[in-house]
Amino acid sequence: MRKTLYGKLTVVLLGLLCLIGISYIPLTLFTTRLYQQEVAQKLNRALAEHLVAEKILMEKHQVNDAALKEVFHMLMVINPSIEIYLLDTNGTILAFSAPPGKVKRQNISLEPVQRFLSGAETFPILGDDPRGIDRQKVFSVSPIPAKGPLEGYLYIVLGGEDYDSVVQRLQGSYILQLSAWAVAAGVLFAGLSGFLLFQLLTRRLRALASVMGAFRWSNFSESPSLSYPWDARRGDEIDRLGATFADMSTRIIQQMQKLNEMDALRRELVVNVSHDLRTPLASLQGYLETLLLKNGTLSLQERQRYIEIALKHSEQLGKLVTELFELAKLESQEIQLHREPFSLGELVQDVAQKFQLAAARKKIQLQTHFGQDLPFVSADIGLIERVLENLSENALRYTPEGGTVTLALRPEREDSSAALRKRNEKIAVQVSDTGCGIPLEDLPHIFDRFYRVKKDAREAVGSAGLGLAIAKRIVELHGSSIEVDSMPNLGTTFTFHLPIYQTDRQGPRTAVPSTLQ
Repeated sequence: MRKTLYGKLTVVLLGLLCLIGISYIPLTLFTTRLYQQEVAQKLNRALAEHLVAEKILMEKHQVNDAALKEVFHMLMVINPSIEIYLLDTNGTILAFSAPPGKVKRQNISLEPVQRFLSGAETFPILGDDPRGIDRQKVFSVSPIPAKGPLEGYLYIVLGGEDYDSVVQRLQGSYILQLSAWAVAAGVLFAGLSGFLLFQLLTRRLRALASVMGAFRWSNFSESPSLSYPWDARRGDEIDRLGATFADMSTRIIQQMQKLNEMDALRRELVVNVSHDLRTPLASLQGYLETLLLKNGTLSLQERQRYIEIALKHSEQLGKLVTELFELAKLESQEIQLHREPFSLGELVQDVAQKFQLAAARKKIQLQTHFGQDLPFVSADIGLIERVLENLSENALRYTPEGGTVTLALRPEREDSSAALRKRNEKIAVQVSDTGCGIPLEDLPHIFDRFYRVKKDAREAVGSAGLGLAIAKRIVELHGSSIEVDSMPNLGTTFTFHLPIYQTDRQGPRTAVPSTLQ
């Protein structure tokens, strides 16, 4: 319990209360003693003066023993704690009422006596106590005689030795005893009240600590169940702490889920890369070992065929490694877009020319469709060319003999209002084929890395499953997205949009043939 905040606050409160209680007792005794001295001195201020007025205690510097004994006897009967001393003009004690052997002083300092007689100083005024060398007491004093030439002083000590010690004052004063009990009861009540208040004030903090501990033991995977409605806007610091922890725990769980998903993707990537690298490497190694072992028995045509197959696998391996590096750079955002205005029609025409020979070899019709006088677009021409190449290669790969692959462009606008029409104009880029199409259950995964449709009709040699992932990432870097529309046995269409290059004056236009056969 001492390690908890509640325990520490309780210990601190208990210590403060005890310190206050201990400090209060001597303070009370000191102030009470001063108050008693003040009251006693004020009440008996004129006592010595009255006695001097009634009795002739000294005459011609001689002590009147009879009158002095009578005064001693009277005062001892009335108040035994009062002590009477007769002083000469220098403060020397001439006679006293105390028992023999009790008086320790021979002289009394007259400086407090003069201050008392002047009446200018606030009470209590302390004078020398003849019974103690270092003690002082309140007193009453009067010159002898009251009027006329000074012959001495009547010095009356108003408090004897009965209440000199703290224990004696406590034992002899009901008020002091009551005050001490009141202090003890107050400390006890304040301590119990403080314990209950701390228990009440720290309950939310204890609950929050318990929830945080449970969240930690769950390995930051289970959403914590907060029993209090933490409100960071209207609550105190604990509410803000609870609300912050709730937001933080949600963010941590999301991040942990993302990390787990990324870890699963990483393991899947390693497996897929290993598989796609191992296949061409094994084939390449096999054909090279065959050439090495049977070099003397193989004909020229067989050696040529083995070398061509090995070269084909080597090219496939190099392409896979290149695509892996390219996709890694795109996903790590190392590639910076270099936007520039260019003719999208001319770029489509160049890509179509590049794949024309491959299309003719497979007896596939490769054509382009776009209108005259198309505006320039603003994009990275190198990366957009890579997208068109990947989509065209993918379409040719899965289009059977006699099919058609089409690269089409058409202007579109997202807003029909006149003020926003020009600003929102875009060009839609479409790559269509008349292949076997993509099954509906595979459509959400075709842009995943190394994903290939598990169907005989769409299996193709030389496909690593990275082309569409690269194309999707490039289009996303341009602030757009690739849409796919496919029907089994009818074909597939990929579509993405690029913004038109804006200029204050009419920019250059492109005019190229609308169809390439």
